[in-house]
Amino acid sequence: MTIAKIPDHSIRISTDRGGTFCDVYASYPDPNDPKQRKELVVKLLSQDPANYKDAPTEGIRRVLEAVTGESIPRGEKLEISKIDYIRLSTTVATNALLERNGRKHALVITKGFKALLLIGNQSRPKIFDLNIRRPPPLYSTTLEVDERVTLVGYTSDPQAEDNGVFFDDDGNVKRGYRGKGWDGKGDAEGPGDVVRGISGEAVRILKKPDDALIKEDLQKLYDDGYRSLAVVLAHSYTFPQHELLIGEIASSIGFEHISLSSQLLPMIKMVPRGVSATADAYLTPVLRAYLDGFFAGFARPPRVEFMSSDGGLVDTSGFSGLKSILSGPAGGVVGYARTSWDEKRRTPIIGLDVGGTSTDVSRFSGRYEIVYETTTAGVTIQSPQLDINTVAAGGGSCLTFRNGLFLAGPESAGAEPGPTCYRKGGPLAVTDANLLLGRLIPDYFPKIFGKSEKEPLDVDASRRGFEKLSEDINKDSTNELNLDEIIYGFIKVANETMCRPIRALTEARGYATSSHILASFGGAGGQHACEIAALLGIKTVLIHRYSSILSAYGLALADRVYEVQEPASTFYTPENLPTLTSRLDQLSSATRQELEKQGFPTERVRIERMLNMRFDGTDTALMVLPEGDEKDFLSAFRRTYKAEFGFLLEGARVVVDDIKVRGIGTTADEFGPSVFDELEQLQTREVIIDNAAIRNSVYFDKVGRVDNTPVFELDKLEVGDTVTGPAIIIDDTQTIVVVPGAKATLASRHLVITLEDEQL
Repeated sequence: MTIAKIPDHSIRISTDRGGTFCDVYASYPDPNDPKQRKELVVKLLSQDPANYKDAPTEGIRRVLEAVTGESIPRGEKLEISKIDYIRLSTTVATNALLERNGRKHALVITKGFKALLLIGNQSRPKIFDLNIRRPPPLYSTTLEVDERVTLVGYTSDPQAEDNGVFFDDDGNVKRGYRGKGWDGKGDAEGPGDVVRGISGEAVRILKKPDDALIKEDLQKLYDDGYRSLAVVLAHSYTFPQHELLIGEIASSIGFEHISLSSQLLPMIKMVPRGVSATADAYLTPVLRAYLDGFFAGFARPPRVEFMSSDGGLVDTSGFSGLKSILSGPAGGVVGYARTSWDEKRRTPIIGLDVGGTSTDVSRFSGRYEIVYETTTAGVTIQSPQLDINTVAAGGGSCLTFRNGLFLAGPESAGAEPGPTCYRKGGPLAVTDANLLLGRLIPDYFPKIFGKSEKEPLDVDASRRGFEKLSEDINKDSTNELNLDEIIYGFIKVANETMCRPIRALTEARGYATSSHILASFGGAGGQHACEIAALLGIKTVLIHRYSSILSAYGLALADRVYEVQEPASTFYTPENLPTLTSRLDQLSSATRQELEKQGFPTERVRIERMLNMRFDGTDTALMVLPEGDEKDFLSAFRRTYKAEFGFLLEGARVVVDDIKVRGIGTTADEFGPSVFDELEQLQTREVIIDNAAIRNSVYFDKVGRVDNTPVFELDKLEVGDTVTGPAIIIDDTQTIVVVPGAKATLASRHLVITLEDEQL
């Protein structure tokens, strides 16, 4: 192949940089049939400083070498003429938050609220802990601004709509406040200008900020070395003018990054809004520095799209530290949702992403489950994210024996030094256990280890480590365990740890776990999928052909997303409905226009209109999207509330806190029939064991060692082939363990594993 055969702007590259591995999926026109696209997968270590500086850039270099046939030396700036787009998900901001090595920044807050974010909401997750170690705040210093606004009236006034301030169409006061606390002469409870906020609420300006004093104080911060600011003022969600003023002054001084809470997510609740602003000021400069280094690896800036935490793609200007917390796992959710969901059967799916450092669990039942307030590394963030539960158990989880207990994690060997078998002197990990149990075969595993990056996994090093550990275990045990029993004991502990977040997403929310399908992916997913499904009573496991790189593959299937949100703070009544509908129409029009500017024709744009609703007197709001035959938001809210909490507050008024419009620009075409439709038409045939590529000694639960376990190469199986366990199915990037009695059938894009009742 020569470079001339590859058209310009035709190579599409998606890369997911995880904690241990960096996965790259690429597609390009087939030189022999330009109407068809060929696919290419590259897998490399996320960190290998002895060989390359940045894993995604190195992966892209390898793709360009493979596709164009030209040699590209490491360190040379990459030419982008052949690249259509690069889609990137990264854990840079997540790691900065977990490791607390973000950018030093200052918090600018309303005078009198200096300690607000330190006090927080007084929650105590470990209520019986006698030695509470609260993580320190993300900001390094605080600047108080002498400004103050307040809302006119009070939230739960039963006559709020009669007593409230009336404005004309231009926002001028027609009639002042007439409720409790009115001073009898002005437009509010006391002196101060009254203006209409974005939410429609009346805002009284008690104290305007002093521009000159603010500039003087900010200059001192700048002179002290601060280049990043988080600005959080009271009620800025509805009255952002004072924050915008501070932002303008800070920008004129030269601050490199300014996070205004009112612009990040204009939602009520000052504490989570403030913490989110500090998280953004802490993380975004680190993310930008990484992206500057990434872009520096190219001759010209390429077209790059980023996966945000809510499962949508955004461009460089819309990507921030706050939106990238779950950037990596989000790609995997999109991947299994787009490839495994069956609209006709509507069987809910559990996504199990077993990576090198952690396991991410999510649920999909026809719509992405989004949460708006999450806690990561002790930091409560207010930002839309996919509802993903993470547990510290993965292929790199360290295996230890302490106080008579087998432990898997939470510590991880990571990519550097990695597990013992990676030839870098690392600790024993789950990968070492699977290797010695025969579930990983060195001849089929990527030979990317050692100083030369060309050596296979080191089985002997893993065995020596477990033999030493077994001596310590048997020393404290009344019944002596053999080496296989000890190693599998660690696997059982890891499996149970991975089941915990699945039960939290299903049983804890009223869903029967056994009524789901398990979609397993991630580099280590196939080694654990059958056993985890058996523990949960699940009968069907789906493993995509690209399951080991599904987070990268999901990037290629993801849609572009543009969202607009505004506060509302009004009651959901027939009288207020026309105003709410009009505001939703305006935001929908603006969203559609923005996506059209980005190149999406009308037929490829889908609009979702949502209201953030709660019962009056409660503080928990739910973002509501009507579904199916639901004709209004109220019935959708009642359904959602009942499902979430198990009861309804009959007779209570419903408050709308926010309105939101999410525009989705579809980038991928339809995927054809689902895997289950395909299975119904598929003619299956049992694979002859003699056709196995090799035989291997593999340990299974309740059975023990099966010395002649057949190992089949996935790319040599044909659609319709069925393999009965015990068996192993393997390809260049994944190993799939089929437990005794289970049946694995190959479809065009999936391996479908069915477990019988006796295995559950």
